[in-house]
Amino acid sequence: MAESAADKLFDYPYRRLATLLKGLEPGESPILTHVGEPQGAPPAFLSETVTRNAHLWSKYPSPRGTPDYLKAVADWITRRYDLAPGTVDAARHVTTACGTREALFQAGILAAAIKRPQVKGKPLIGMPNPAYHVYYGAAVMGDAEPLPVPAADASTNYLPDYPSLSADVLDRMAIAYLCTPSNPTGGVADLQTLTRNVEAARRHGYILALDECYSEIFNGSEPPAGGFDAVKALGEAGEGALDNILVFNSLSKRSSAPGLRCGFVAGQADLIDKLVMVRGYGGAQIPEPLMAAGAALWRDEDHLVANRALYSGLFDLSDEILGDLPGYTRPTGGFFLWLPVTDSEEAAKRLWVEAGVKVLPGRLMSRPVDTEGHTPGDGFIRIALVHDPETVREMLGRVRRVLLDGLTVTEEG
Repeated sequence: MAESAADKLFDYPYRRLATLLKGLEPGESPILTHVGEPQGAPPAFLSETVTRNAHLWSKYPSPRGTPDYLKAVADWITRRYDLAPGTVDAARHVTTACGTREALFQAGILAAAIKRPQVKGKPLIGMPNPAYHVYYGAAVMGDAEPLPVPAADASTNYLPDYPSLSADVLDRMAIAYLCTPSNPTGGVADLQTLTRNVEAARRHGYILALDECYSEIFNGSEPPAGGFDAVKALGEAGEGALDNILVFNSLSKRSSAPGLRCGFVAGQADLIDKLVMVRGYGGAQIPEPLMAAGAALWRDEDHLVANRALYSGLFDLSDEILGDLPGYTRPTGGFFLWLPVTDSEEAAKRLWVEAGVKVLPGRLMSRPVDTEGHTPGDGFIRIALVHDPETVREMLGRVRRVLLDGLTVTEEG
């Protein structure tokens, strides 16, 4: 019996991790690093704003979002990327998103539906390999063909090189996902890479989906470039400035508020309109008291400075404890360690059994590249640095102890 699209969804990293560790007991008190769930406290004014707007619980929220939330997002984009006023119109170029996961999934299904009448066979959905699993799910449920593009190591700058694919392939592309800073590798696209990707999307008629939910967590004083920097660099203005672009971001990582489920999608106006319709049919809407809190968070930068300093300190700890391990690299952005190991699944099992540390094997985030099932993530594990410094120091010490017992790679890789 042929495997259905619904069956393919069970190829889900956290389900596979549960199977991998089934029956194995943690060797020490558990420290969970397999999920990128920030554990820091959001600003106190979040809950205060929700309480102050409690009268709005009786209202059905708009799929597009309240004018105040949309304006807060558009103003933040304009400040963050130093755009000319009006480049991003809150009423036309922005919609709310319930975090970014749902919107990324829906955008893939939408893009496949738009592209299908234009191509022979199934449209393609481009994704990094390894990648956030939602991209693959969108391809499966959108009845499109997943196109994994290498992005696991320094040979590709930890990012997929879509513009280098053949014209025939790019002409079939419905949407290409580019996560920068990258989950899981921490790779960051520079301005030249971003402009090349925007130009390729416009030349071949596909959507460039820029997943930028880690954009505000970075090393150094200069924030990473984003899709709107590419728009500015290309000198675009007016009606076509955002053509072929959808940018996704949220407050989950930026403001340590994953439970708030407040995000946005911004980009080409008619694509935003279509995405709003998809969300109106089957998307979760953000209650208005939460949108009020989200708007307040987008307008505040003070808590973000403190949040970024926390993550910088955690990576300093990582440098101190793991920095001499072969292949160790401090990520440029995001909060994940992408550590080379001899075998990702064996490392995950041993870290759990011997040290009580739950990590995500890179294999479970990757698509096979040959008939034997090898993936570009086979030699990596992902660790989320999301706990307090004391917990992270303890966790990293345990990781070091286990990896040094036969799991580190050689200097040659």
